[in-house]
Amino acid sequence: MALRISIGQYVAADSPIHRLDPRVKVGAALAVMVFVFFVHTAAQLALGFAFMLGVIVCSRVPAGKVLDSIKPVVVVLLVLSLFNLFLVGTGAVLVSLGPLHVTTDSVAAALLYSLRLVVGVLAGSLILLTTTPAQLTDAFDAMLAPLARLGLPAHELAMVFSLMLRFIPTLADEATAVMDAQTSRGGALGEGSPVKRVRAVVPIVVALLASSLHHANDLSRALDARCYEGGAARSHWHPLRMHWSDWLALAITAAYVAALLALGTL
Repeated sequence: MALRISIGQYVAADSPIHRLDPRVKVGAALAVMVFVFFVHTAAQLALGFAFMLGVIVCSRVPAGKVLDSIKPVVVVLLVLSLFNLFLVGTGAVLVSLGPLHVTTDSVAAALLYSLRLVVGVLAGSLILLTTTPAQLTDAFDAMLAPLARLGLPAHELAMVFSLMLRFIPTLADEATAVMDAQTSRGGALGEGSPVKRVRAVVPIVVALLASSLHHANDLSRALDARCYEGGAARSHWHPLRMHWSDWLALAITAAYVAALLALGTL
């Protein structure tokens, strides 16, 4: 039994998106994710998907990788769309299922609110697929640097974020190994009553917790051996510099946001 976790897994490719400054990619992705909540019409939704399709093509990331990375979130969104489908009571009734009614407004809400979030999920997924954890650390370190003047540990926060992404695939692999070991001992998760299945998860959680503590201890020893000190000034092997392509990407993102808002006023 394998856990297919794509979060935090970088896909190497020679594309314009991969070569962008990580600060630009993070800023553009945040803009896309924030402005999906301004999508209220079908035209805006179509523009959002067209924009993300263009970014995916430019990134040269295989479509299968992109779909695998967003599949768990899309499943959650589909479940949430059912609440909109049956709880929105306005509009003309299309189908009645006892006390529940499916109306024209509920169908529109279920589709719109779920699909617009898919646009934001795609933006976040492409960041992780086209940017290495080290680049993400540098980007967040640079973007949070002004907060250091207020006494906040900006570099430490960026480093923790990078380590979190780094260990997601590691813990997923270890969870797969633990589940395979449990299955070989007759403790399959997919058998028995719901209560028995929940109880079968407990040993896996305990094993992963012990493994996480072990990794944290090894990491702290490695940082201590390298004389790591939080808050110390550091240089970078690859300093971040803006190029013309980065400014062009920012301009394209700004044009997308402007067009999205303009469509909302029509």
